[in-house]
Amino acid sequence: MRAVDVIMKKRDGGELSREEIAFMISGYVDGGIPEYQVSAWLMSVFFQGMTSRETADLTELMLRSGDVMDLSGVPGPFVDKHSTGGVGDKVSLILAPIAAACGVKVPMMSGRALGHTGGTLDKLESIPGYRTNLSPAEFRDFLRADGFAMTGQTARVVPADKKLYALRDVTATVESVPLITASILSKKVAEGAESLVFDIKCGSGAFMKSFPDARRLAESLVNTGKAMGKRIVGVISDMSEPLGRKVGNFFEVEESIDCLSGKGPQDLMEITYRLAAWLLVAAGKARDPDEARRLCEAAVTDGRAMDLFRRNVRTQGGDLARMDRLYGHHRSSHSFELRAPASGFITGLDAYGIGLAGVYLGVGRNTTADPVYPDVGFVFERKTGDAVASGDLVARVYGKDEASLAAARPLIEGALKVGPSAPPPRKLILEELTAL
Repeated sequence: MRAVDVIMKKRDGGELSREEIAFMISGYVDGGIPEYQVSAWLMSVFFQGMTSRETADLTELMLRSGDVMDLSGVPGPFVDKHSTGGVGDKVSLILAPIAAACGVKVPMMSGRALGHTGGTLDKLESIPGYRTNLSPAEFRDFLRADGFAMTGQTARVVPADKKLYALRDVTATVESVPLITASILSKKVAEGAESLVFDIKCGSGAFMKSFPDARRLAESLVNTGKAMGKRIVGVISDMSEPLGRKVGNFFEVEESIDCLSGKGPQDLMEITYRLAAWLLVAAGKARDPDEARRLCEAAVTDGRAMDLFRRNVRTQGGDLARMDRLYGHHRSSHSFELRAPASGFITGLDAYGIGLAGVYLGVGRNTTADPVYPDVGFVFERKTGDAVASGDLVARVYGKDEASLAAARPLIEGALKVGPSAPPPRKLILEELTAL
């Protein structure tokens, strides 16, 4: 078998066999196939796509390229949620302890910020001492003890994905639906999840800007996961403006604490409860999302979810006393106030503009080597639909230095839209697809 023949077959619209896909994956991981040929193959997949069978084969072969988490001895059921990325999306930090408090295990392997979207690991590591580089034994032990554990992808878990993702990032093939599907599912299955809920973001702050594109990805994730024997739910949600009222690494930890205290903003809690409810349904802990939501709300109201969050912080090395002292005070000394340019209603707060500005501020990164900062970001006092008078405070913005604020300011001011009339109510959940 030759790589050039596989490339030509896919370039011309052919359906690759499992053996041909395996040849490309194993050859790239072991160094037998050079990057330039894998790049050509990725581009052919980008333009020609893959069938459901090809996508399932690619996912499984990537999964088998490294270690699969052994959760034997830990009682299940094992469930997880994955977001395709957004701005202000701290749902994982809130959802995991809520779901664990309702009797399921949540083995969560998360990523870092890249580009305009935030990263769960960066948020968790803004808690002093919190460790996300867990060994497999620690991951199992922490999962057994607390009901959930948060870790990053190690070099031995799905190494094919680590190499392919880096190559996709520099060959303009990131947006390929089958490649996204295989990347996401291979990692999630490797961590041991039996049921999965996907939050497919749609809008300016998402990778999938349009609803048709988001739906194609949702269908691919649901159908491929089902073909692999998993119980799957895909929720398409709006990401036209930041989720919640705080954007930034420690800022989002603060808002997660607010949510677990029962004081979270409406949009963030709506998304969190819906995704958590579907986790419980997929795991067989509730008959339908309505019953499951009541269970989730009770776990917040009686404090069980907050107790598990704090236990997990301690378990994974976090300093609870310092976290509590920093709450509300961990702010960069470099800041400015965003104020309404006119009287009327906020008609838009563009998530993409805010996300890009966050990269300048130090919330996110352009490359994997860039540092991120815990004490920078946004605290919004008003959002879309709120009435404002000219000069009213809309947000406080914090940056790593004055130069970062100056670079971010035009993007932030351009993201804020004020008009004479209130906009229509924002629909958070756009569509749901299930394979249960």
